[in-house]
Amino acid sequence: MDENSTICAVSTPQGAGGISVIRISGENAIDIAAKIFIPFGGKRVEDMQGHTCAYGAVISNGERIDDAVLTVFRAPKSYTGENTAELSCHGGIYLTRRVLRACIENGARPAEAGEFTKRAFLNGKMSLTQAESVMELISASGENALRSANCVREGKLFGQIKAACDTLVGLLADLAAWNDYPDEDIPSVETENMKKSLGSIKKQLDDILKNYDRGRIFRSGVDTAIIGKPNVGKSTLMNMLLGYKRSIVTDTAGTTRDVIEESCELGGVLLRLSDTAGIRTSDNEIESIGVELAQDKLESCELAIAVFDSSQPLDGGDRDILKSLEGKNAVVVLNKTDLPQTVTEADFPQFERIARISAKQGKGLAELENAIIGALGLQTYEPQSAMFANERQKDCALGAVKYISAASEALESGETLDAVTVMLDMAADRLLELTGEKATEAVVEQVFSRFCVGK
Repeated sequence: MDENSTICAVSTPQGAGGISVIRISGENAIDIAAKIFIPFGGKRVEDMQGHTCAYGAVISNGERIDDAVLTVFRAPKSYTGENTAELSCHGGIYLTRRVLRACIENGARPAEAGEFTKRAFLNGKMSLTQAESVMELISASGENALRSANCVREGKLFGQIKAACDTLVGLLADLAAWNDYPDEDIPSVETENMKKSLGSIKKQLDDILKNYDRGRIFRSGVDTAIIGKPNVGKSTLMNMLLGYKRSIVTDTAGTTRDVIEESCELGGVLLRLSDTAGIRTSDNEIESIGVELAQDKLESCELAIAVFDSSQPLDGGDRDILKSLEGKNAVVVLNKTDLPQTVTEADFPQFERIARISAKQGKGLAELENAIIGALGLQTYEPQSAMFANERQKDCALGAVKYISAASEALESGETLDAVTVMLDMAADRLLELTGEKATEAVVEQVFSRFCVGK
């Protein structure tokens, strides 16, 4: 990849729409824009100041193909830190391709996946963690996921990791000075102070790591299975959560035989719902296959919503389902509260999260939401807190914690400070890799390969 070349790409989603935006970035971006765009009113593209717009015509091979708005950003005050031009044209699929082709014919090359944001990182416009937050912003599925991504983009994670790394580097500097200049009047390294500093850094990293799984839930959603016997109201609950009729609801037991999958947001969490067949023994071959699928979904899901008919006493089938929930993260739903009640919370002593609802009447949604939030451990979650956005960042932090722990153990056991220095140096390397300050080219390529073209 030639990082000095001028690149271009369509930055809006592929498909017909009101407008399309073609982004050009690089040293020759404004010159290329001048070859394919003529402002109305006699203005010259070359004379446009940064952060200004002009309305004019897009030209390709001497032919006027569209009217558009050109926005100019001059280096270094642009997203990438380079000269940048953005053409906002009408959003036809063919027309957009014509404008992009005109950019390429006049000296730009097609951008690779994530190359605009990669250039922003390489030009010091953002840290690697902030760059990764861009993808989190794009893929945010709810309010909390958006807040979490914005928190990372604003640099809260980078700030905390950098502070920890600066402390490590300071300790390494003290160790190096003491070791390299033994004849100088340099104070010896205070191991107790070093232990306290390492303990503080480890706690800070541990606190961020604790937030990772909860943050992942907001970013990626939760694979959720709705399970229960036939006719307890699973499909009615599915429709209630979705807000429209997706699953077939009848009084006939065994209506649902396949797994019906949809997603909904509840309490700021994306639930990837699976409405499954009623679990029971059946001689019907098709229904039996559906029951097997339901049991497989229960095994693989992250959260089970177990539905019971609270107007009927628990029977052997209900108890079999309760047994299958052992070791699973589950919420018990007592449905049909609009009917005379037979079953109560006391019948489920082993479950902490229980919600009473009437799916048919659409009642009890708030109670179910609270139970689900509790089951996922999100009651005290703060999306504004610093957190790791992906497995790469988490792995770097775990590596740093491992080496910091090893350094602390070395201090406790009285090993030489040379051994401690090695451990601290490796811990600092992992943190610098996390922020991108010491990331290998392979790591950087891997990060940006996950981006869409145009970003």
